[in-house]
Amino acid sequence: MLLSEVLNKTVDDIDIAYWELKDNDEILWSKAFLSSLGYSEKKVDITLNFFLENLIHREDSKQFKNNFFGLLKNGTDFRQSMLIKSEKGKYKEFVCTTNHNFSFKENKTSKFIFFNKRKFKTNKKVKNAKFYYKETAEMTKTGSWYIDFLKQKSYWDQQTRRILGYEEDYIPSLKHSAKYYPEEHQELARQTFMECALHGKSFNIEIKMLTRDEKKLWVRAMGKPVYNNDKEIIGVRGVFQDIDKSKARELSLLRTSNIIASQNKRLFNFAHIVSHNLRSHSSNLSLIAELIESYSDPNEKMELMSNFGDVAKSLNDTIEHLNEVLTIQTSTNKSKSSVNFNNTLCQVLISISQIIINQKAKVNSDFSKIESIDYIPAYLESILLNLITNAIKYKHPDRDPIIDISTYFDENDNAILKVSDNGIGIDLDKYGKKLFGMYNTFHNNQDAKGIGLFITKNQVEALKGQISVESIVNQGTTFKIKF
Repeated sequence: MLLSEVLNKTVDDIDIAYWELKDNDEILWSKAFLSSLGYSEKKVDITLNFFLENLIHREDSKQFKNNFFGLLKNGTDFRQSMLIKSEKGKYKEFVCTTNHNFSFKENKTSKFIFFNKRKFKTNKKVKNAKFYYKETAEMTKTGSWYIDFLKQKSYWDQQTRRILGYEEDYIPSLKHSAKYYPEEHQELARQTFMECALHGKSFNIEIKMLTRDEKKLWVRAMGKPVYNNDKEIIGVRGVFQDIDKSKARELSLLRTSNIIASQNKRLFNFAHIVSHNLRSHSSNLSLIAELIESYSDPNEKMELMSNFGDVAKSLNDTIEHLNEVLTIQTSTNKSKSSVNFNNTLCQVLISISQIIINQKAKVNSDFSKIESIDYIPAYLESILLNLITNAIKYKHPDRDPIIDISTYFDENDNAILKVSDNGIGIDLDKYGKKLFGMYNTFHNNQDAKGIGLFITKNQVEALKGQISVESIVNQGTTFKIKF
């Protein structure tokens, strides 16, 4: 006996209703499936068309056909409740599923669909009443839609129109469907629908849509292909749910989590500096003091006294830097005001005009997309000052420094300040994790103290922003600040 025959006989013996789908499109119905409906093999035509036209309820037929072809084309599992007509003309309710406890790994040429008869009666009033569907759609802010490829038309239900702010008689445009999505998500929408329309891939994604008044709205969009009897995709249908408020809470929680992680990192760094750097200075001072007491020669004592002064100055500088960091953290309560980017840049350039002239630096700016922002003025000035002076300080020896500064909105509507230079660049693979650390320097520059970027990062993050860097050695560096 062949292996497939053994499997079929085994399953039939334990009375499981199922279909077996062969690679050659042949369909085999189990004896249990036929007997559960009161049919014999002689009384029915065991084909998909016969099942769709004569057995399954017409309200369940289209969904089953789409699920069935999705299984054949893409191996997409599904679960569906349906009514199937028995030999006596009455409908019985079954749950059809491809995800079953029985596994036929040995029979790799077949797929199986299992039919489990429900043990309870369906509440027909609930099943047939559109009122409950509408109530559910309204309470969950879920709209349904359908795209018909044959008629080249798009259809929305009333809940979809309400969510997107369109009047009840509005007819959606298939030709200009891109207008329903913001520019940054149009490509995602196009790719998703094309994969579904051409390859039958169902989707479940989070994407932004545009309401009629151009307001961006986060939705969860779910869709699946619609097939005809020839297994051709003739449309896409699905639903989408308004998740804007929950998505905003999710993004806010993510930002808060990132801020806490960043603050913990800064706190650890701060504690390390206090315990390490200050202890080093104090140890040096103690050692010098002991040596002064042990020496009897006045000249030697005077020489040590000069060292004493150097260590004391270094200690004082460290304390000032730490105090500056603490000041940043305690100054966030200062009132913000509208700060003009161009005016702030002009103030910075005036303050370092001699450096710019001596180094033949060129500063280009474009603030046309965002002219001003609510911020602490001193912070924005300090940020620009640090990034510009760094770009000049670490210029490439073979070319004059060129610094490009601009503002724009990213895909999530965050205001971005971008500062790029053509300097010597930074090896981020080697120094990326230490770049914003205190007293970390990466080039043999005598003027480098390793405090500027540390202060800049603290100022940005103190106001819940983020700073990132992109760099290529010998080509240049770009800093982006997200406010």
